[in-house]
Amino acid sequence: MTTVIRRASLSDLGMICRLRIQRTAWLTARGSDQWTVAGRGLPIEIFAGAVGRSLDAGETWIAEVAGEPVGTITVNDDADPGLWSPWELADAVVVHYMIVDLRFSGQRIGHRMLAHAASLARQRQRHWVRLDAWTTNTDLHDYYRGEGFHLVRIAGPIASGPSRALFQRRSDSWTFEPITSVLTRVPEPLPRV
Repeated sequence: MTTVIRRASLSDLGMICRLRIQRTAWLTARGSDQWTVAGRGLPIEIFAGAVGRSLDAGETWIAEVAGEPVGTITVNDDADPGLWSPWELADAVVVHYMIVDLRFSGQRIGHRMLAHAASLARQRQRHWVRLDAWTTNTDLHDYYRGEGFHLVRIAGPIASGPSRALFQRRSDSWTFEPITSVLTRVPEPLPRV
């Protein structure tokens, strides 16, 4: 199965929101509060605004199989306050909002998107791929461990959000990258205003 990773456009926003709603319902059915308002997750309107800003900045990507969108990932240099230190962010790219369509679960779409994040890190001469995972979702922690990430720490009280489990993996540790990227040169992220 060939996975193509392409830069997302504003026309993908509705599909990305549908993936989030789909995954939130799936998580809720399994007893997780991840991404729910009750669990202090972003309401879908605020999530859409955050993703829209990432789309404008060119930070969001879509995984496709046979031309069909099957997942999304945002990769940038930002993190919520209190999670990563400035020096940790200076040598890393940060993964956000990685979601795989449930119909494609178990087909290593997430692995391929994480490998793409590592490729972006290497292009930017960054040594780490870092992410924050929902603190109480231990199944998600196990998934990232299975993808070669290790838990660095649970962020302290300065970090107030629900995703405080901090994971990282060296960007040069990926050896399997069966992806085709539509973009050959990655522009630097736009400055935040």
